[in-house]
Amino acid sequence: MKLLSYFLTFCVLLAGLSCKKLIDVYPVSNLYDAAFYRNIEEVNVALTGCYNGMQKPLYDEWSMTELRSDNSIMGNPTSGSADNKELSDLDMFMPNTYHEGIYNYWLHTYYNIYNVNKVLKSISVNYSVADSSLSYDSLVIPINQDDRYRVSAEASFIRAYHYFNLIRLFGGVFLIDNPLSPEDSKKINRSSADEIYRFIIADLKNTISYGNSTSYGFININDLGRVNTWAAKALLAKVYLTLNRKNEAMLLLNDIISNSGYSLQSTYSSVFSIINEMNSEILFSVRYRSGSLGIGSPFANLFAANGSGLAVVNGDGKGYNYPATELINSYNSTDPRLATNISKYISKWYVNKYISNVAIANDAENDWPVIRYADVLLMLAEAKGFSSSSIDLINLIRARSGQSLLTTSTINSVALFENALSNERRLEFAFENQRWFDLVRFNSTMTTIKAEDVMKNHIALMYSSHYGKYPPPVLTLSQIQSYVTPEHLLLPIPQREIDNNTFLTIPQNPGY
Repeated sequence: MKLLSYFLTFCVLLAGLSCKKLIDVYPVSNLYDAAFYRNIEEVNVALTGCYNGMQKPLYDEWSMTELRSDNSIMGNPTSGSADNKELSDLDMFMPNTYHEGIYNYWLHTYYNIYNVNKVLKSISVNYSVADSSLSYDSLVIPINQDDRYRVSAEASFIRAYHYFNLIRLFGGVFLIDNPLSPEDSKKINRSSADEIYRFIIADLKNTISYGNSTSYGFININDLGRVNTWAAKALLAKVYLTLNRKNEAMLLLNDIISNSGYSLQSTYSSVFSIINEMNSEILFSVRYRSGSLGIGSPFANLFAANGSGLAVVNGDGKGYNYPATELINSYNSTDPRLATNISKYISKWYVNKYISNVAIANDAENDWPVIRYADVLLMLAEAKGFSSSSIDLINLIRARSGQSLLTTSTINSVALFENALSNERRLEFAFENQRWFDLVRFNSTMTTIKAEDVMKNHIALMYSSHYGKYPPPVLTLSQIQSYVTPEHLLLPIPQREIDNNTFLTIPQNPGY
């Protein structure tokens, strides 16, 4: 009980600091690993660990989303370091099946899914494959129904979030809905994409049914940062958009706009200010806290300019997620989003969005936004398609940044509308790990924007200044473009998962 007492004390300490950051410093799944949680105190600590567990996958996620999109590149193409090679391989659509970053992302994601499954199992909430829904079975621990619903709603959202990212990156993956032993998990093969999406939808519908539906202005300060019904509706709307179920997405998005109480911030920079966290625009974010607690954000140091010393952030930067010149030139010089998202140290561009003062390296305060109200507005425009009302929604975003408003006389075709929407999302959500997922989704939701075309064009635009400068043997433009294929829109299943399974033959994704 000594460890549990420590965790509970730590959670109280965090609450007293600022009523924020529902996170812990230690993997809670290590508690009572041979048994499930026994009371609401232990369940709450475990749920806190699940929130904390969302941090680890994010450490690598940018390299599988932003770096594989037209937003960023590797800053030094002449580097021969192993880290640079691994990231460059992702950038050029040629990662091998033993790629360390891909494996780490996969491992950390499934580790947190295991944590979530333990929480749900402890309160007797199970997934039924037959009717694609969650069932509430007889309780075996003393917990009241309100607490049970609250915990279930928050935990099922976290699991859905992880699986939604997995399926968009890897395709059909392993559907694990119970805290299985390593040996038992090896007896489960990959599920189809349809099965995974039914699972995701069931989890999010559970959150919608049992989550906190209080409108933003009335949310208790102690609940800010927790998953709620509105975040689940927004994420489910994105799932429906991805599946091209636009009418279902519109119902959810209109409900959020009409009833959630969330709204745009008056300025773009205020959305990301560390003194304005969980503001009216943030439906959900992965939270970090500085202060040498082991729960600070690493991205200030990962993304700050390499070799900048103390000029950008204490502890220097690694220069990862280097903004592509193509993206920088896409911003109007009067657009305040440019300065918020991107800055420059001497001749080196860097991502500015997640940088705040830190006492020690890798310990920044900045949260990572997952769902913003601006996303809700632009998703509704996407769901509605080419229309004057959709243009009005885009203009709400443009007006905040002081950009000229679009009109039906200038945006007078489906192609022009899709390009305007795609570009607005790119500028608005730069470096929030949205761009790659947008491009892949556009393959099914738009008629004129295709991920392969966008990326081949990006490589062509950046070839002379970047891709053509890699160490010999230098790949030609056409050789690099040849790696951008429908198969390579998905990442490979980590080969270690395939090689280590002694029960089943696990199929690798085509093209690897």
